[in-house]
Amino acid sequence: MSLTYRALALLLSYPTEAGRALLPAASEVVSADLRIPGPIRRALVRLCADLAGADLYEAQERYVWLFDRTRSLSLNLYEHVHGESRDRGQAMVALLELYRAKGLELSANELPDHLPVFLEFLSTLPDDEAASLLGEGAHVLHALGERLHKRQSPYRAVFGALAALSADGADAEALTALMAEPDDNPDDLEAMDKLWAETAVTFGPSEVGCPKADALVKAMQTAPAPRRVRPAA
Repeated sequence: MSLTYRALALLLSYPTEAGRALLPAASEVVSADLRIPGPIRRALVRLCADLAGADLYEAQERYVWLFDRTRSLSLNLYEHVHGESRDRGQAMVALLELYRAKGLELSANELPDHLPVFLEFLSTLPDDEAASLLGEGAHVLHALGERLHKRQSPYRAVFGALAALSADGADAEALTALMAEPDDNPDDLEAMDKLWAETAVTFGPSEVGCPKADALVKAMQTAPAPRRVRPAA
């Protein structure tokens, strides 16, 4: 089991005063994990310091602007795979049932495919199993990291760390398809209105899903139960 996943989950969570109090400990955890290359570890330490020292409201605004208003940077993993189709709902139900079977209970406002939640789950598993499951979604994580790198966002260090912890590299074909998707700009309000316009839900036969995402769900369904439940926040 690795505290590094919990530390990275904290860095990708909405900034709060309670969360900021944990940043010094998170900084120590990531700086000591030699599985992560030195430059990325140092960048993570700088991100911890940045979040700890920034004005809270400014940190929250930056977070919302990046991850909530920018759909191409959404931290909801299945949104990049299934969009708003019925398949995403079915995948999330299966994932939620898996979490519960492993002793991980979510609060009412947490989505099971939200990346910080997924990382909390990985923190309860043996390192090799966590790395294997992380690798199944490597193409999504790599795409998010590339988009953050283009924006010169310090958050890109988190995805560099996840790439280092993953057992597998990104699937080239799946990554190419993801990177071909529009990378929306929240400053373009007209484009954002069109992007967030409600789309019809299809209840007929679904479109072909992403093979790597399907493998992720199947692999997680067969993963052994963790030895402890998620610690209280």
